[in-house]
Amino acid sequence: MPHTKRRRLVATAVAVTLGSTALAACGSSDDDSGSASGPVSLTYWTWTPGMDKVVDLWNRGPGKKDKITVTVKKQASGDTLVTKILTAHQAGKAPDLVQAEYQALPTLVSNDALADIAKNVGDAKSRFADGVWQQTTLGTDAVYAIPQDIGPMMFYYRADLFKKYGLTVPTTWDEFAETARALKKKAPDTDLTTFSANDSGLFAGLAQQAGAKWWTTSGEKWRVGIDDAATEKVADFWGGLVKEGAVDNQPMYTPAWNKALNTGKQIAWVSAVWAPGTLTTAAPDTKGKWAMAPLPQWSAGDNVTGSWGGSSTAVTTDSGHRAAAAKFAAWLNTDDAALAALAKESGIYPAATNAQTSGAFATPPDYFSTQPEFYTLAAKIARTTAPSAWGPNVNVAYQTFNDAFGAAAKNKSDFSAALKTMQDATVADLEKQGFEVSE
Repeated sequence: MPHTKRRRLVATAVAVTLGSTALAACGSSDDDSGSASGPVSLTYWTWTPGMDKVVDLWNRGPGKKDKITVTVKKQASGDTLVTKILTAHQAGKAPDLVQAEYQALPTLVSNDALADIAKNVGDAKSRFADGVWQQTTLGTDAVYAIPQDIGPMMFYYRADLFKKYGLTVPTTWDEFAETARALKKKAPDTDLTTFSANDSGLFAGLAQQAGAKWWTTSGEKWRVGIDDAATEKVADFWGGLVKEGAVDNQPMYTPAWNKALNTGKQIAWVSAVWAPGTLTTAAPDTKGKWAMAPLPQWSAGDNVTGSWGGSSTAVTTDSGHRAAAAKFAAWLNTDDAALAALAKESGIYPAATNAQTSGAFATPPDYFSTQPEFYTLAAKIARTTAPSAWGPNVNVAYQTFNDAFGAAAKNKSDFSAALKTMQDATVADLEKQGFEVSE
């Protein structure tokens, strides 16, 4: 890619990340072509199950009235979809709407693939927690997507076994460590939890809670802070617990992990709001025995959580009907009927705060039937989500985490060294792509 083109993409990414006024945001919503003055047909790429049934509500209701028809095209998720979107965009043939994970937004924006729809989404911002909305604005006045689902993090534990072993639910990470050690003394063959080096998103969420900002910018240069003090604190904490044997060091989502949860050999899990679905499959014999609490805090009295997962609905710069597409995106993620359908048909936990305790979320998950306040507490936790700081090569950082932390966890070696490897690989990749990187 020519240097001049690369510098333009860098500057665009910088503008949307820190609110620089050096350049106007790409994909301006000033182009209101396709504002529903006549029949409009939109295409939406998404991986969410049951989305066709949700979109049908639009096509039979508001869409019919406004002559805006949306067609769902089912896609793979993750990096596969990001690559497909960018490839289509290079040919000028990206769909009107795409589902995008929050950490993918900087990559798509820096490649000028997403439109700024700020002028077309009305008061949508009021429906979301500040930390959630920030993920789709990248800290600027632009709006590059509408939040759809989120994964606020929380602490899950076996209430019956905590009582059996005389343990108190930890409210700080220091208490968490002491709880892990106390359990080992009382039941040497039992672990509080495991550190899974297969789950970069979990580690990123924990770092986010601690105040980490992995990607920031200065002028037209990116700065990578994966080895910042906040993340170093998280890495040292978990590395220390693994090294002393206070927690397990095996990956999650394996038959062995499922068995440990189902038999009470592991009695807690640091996870997100979607955990009940996983536990239903992984530990079916322990239904009704678990409870959920806020994530432990780094300092007593703090009230902040990280996020693990979540996605948004964005309008592409290739769309000839951006205003119409933005109208649908806002409806999909703020309308009461749409949100109820998303919960029922797609099983998502909505980003919109008004939907988090209504409809499908008025009663607890069946697996947590003994905790009637489950979703009320989850909604309170979701509002404390810390701001994120993503960059254009999250995929490289995540893959390096899996490799470096995987080896460190297996060998019970220095997590700080693994973090440095992750930092160096991410910086090297940015430089290889032609981005300017500051020290």
